[in-house]
Order: sequence, then structure tokens, then C-alpha cells
Amino acid sequence: MEIKELLKEKYGEAALRVAHGSASCCGTAAASDCCDPITSNLYDQGQTAELPPEAVQASLGCGNPTALATLNPGETVLDLGSGGGIDVLLSAKRVGPTGRAYGLDMTDEMLALARENQRKAGIENVEFLKGEIENIPLPDNSVDVIISNCVINLSADKDKVFREAFRVLRPGGRFAVSDVVVRGDVPAEVRRNMELWVGCIAGALQEQDCVSKLTAAGFHHIGVEPTRVYRAEDARQFLTQAGIDVDAVAPRIEGKFASAFIRAVKPSQADEKGCCDPACCR
Repeated sequence: MEIKELLKEKYGEAALRVAHGSASCCGTAAASDCCDPITSNLYDQGQTAELPPEAVQASLGCGNPTALATLNPGETVLDLGSGGGIDVLLSAKRVGPTGRAYGLDMTDEMLALARENQRKAGIENVEFLKGEIENIPLPDNSVDVIISNCVINLSADKDKVFREAFRVLRPGGRFAVSDVVVRGDVPAEVRRNMELWVGCIAGALQEQDCVSKLTAAGFHHIGVEPTRVYRAEDARQFLTQAGIDVDAVAPRIEGKFASAFIRAVKPSQADEKGCCDPACCR
């Protein structure tokens, strides 16, 4: 099965579990021991109190880009791989009624769940789009901020994702995503395992490769800030479910994976002219 088809199947199943009330506790502030360390405890109660519980339960990310990204009233935000819509709904609140938040997802079940969560939340300045992050269905220079939550790692063509993000951002627009990065060599068996790819692990970029690809796409002011560094023991559940010998492999990934907040900026005209005055740049 191809990666995209596997992703649609897995995330479609996850959406249906939430819709049918059989979701796990991942994504909730109360989750402590029941979930993996990548997806749990990412949002505090203050952020999610006014959102439908299904939006929180469907969160399968590795960070909280809405807490780290600068979002201003009136701006347009795009979430790549929006899932059940939690980051879109939170962003819509931040940009206010004069702003707009788009969510992009390729899975019908997730889109249906996200739209239902939007209806329950009563938030109007939101639109969920069907499509792939390698081919964003928005015009050039139409978005102020792009966010994403552990989705770009799932793409087999990250260069195209970064080029598309650059295309749809306005000059001076910000790229502000949470994703998993790799520090050092990773066992080949982990890279090959598609189940771990779905879990954001096997598709993770080396930290420097991430910076290089963003630079090649045209971005400036690139930064990678680790937010969670994972211990070997944190990966035990992932590896066991994938049929990998945990004791043999886990010590070889100790500290190699980290959730990170990745920032970059599309140059503005002032940047291109080499302006050094802070008033020139965003």
C-alpha cells in the first residue's frame, strides 16, 4: 500500500473512532500515562475549554504551534494537515472575526469531523479544504501564516511541501510548524517501517536537512527550537507495535528524535533590498 493510501486509511479510522465516541485520551490535558509522549499533554485546559471534546480527542500532533506562533488580528492562517481541526479553531480565535483560518486535509473522515467541530464551536471565520499539502489549493501570496502539527514528516516530497508553502505565503509571511526532527543516525529498520512513518517517526528529517530544504525553497530567518526530546523508553510502544526488537533498537535511538518548533519567513520586498531597519521587516 502506498504511503498516502495508508495515511488516509489510518487517519480516517482515527476520525471515525472519535466521531463514534471511542477515541483514546490522547490530546487531553488530563492524559498522563495512557498515551504516547508525542501526542499527549500538548494543550492546556485554558486553550481547549471552549472547543468540542472531539476536536481535542482527534489531535494527533507532536506540538502546539498555536501557542508558539505569532498570530495577529485580521491575519489569514493555513494549517497543513488540519485533522480534526483543533489548531484551526484555536487560530481562528486568535486572528479574530476580521481574520480567517483555513484547514487543509486529504482525508474525508477528518474533514467531516473538523466541519462538525466547527459547527459545534460556532466559529465562522474558518474553512476546511480538501487537498494535499504538496498541492495547496490556494492562490499565490494569499496567506500570512502557515502552521502544521506533525504532518510534513508524513509527506514523501517535503521539498514540494516547502515550495508550496512559500508560494501561498505573502511576502513577509511566516512559516511556524511543529514537527519531529532527527539528530544523528537512525536505524534503517525504523526508517523502513511504514507504521512508524504514520506515527511521524520514520519520515522525520535530519535537523540540518530541514534547514537546507527550507533555504532551498526560498525562506529566510530559519530556526529549529526543540520542544520535547524523546528518550529510548518513550519509543517502546511504537517499536513493539511495529514488531521491532525493542531492546535491540531502543538504545540506538536514545535522544535522536525531538519535537521541534520550526520557524521561517518568506522574504519581503524590504528583505530583498537588504533593509536592516527592524521597521522594514515582520
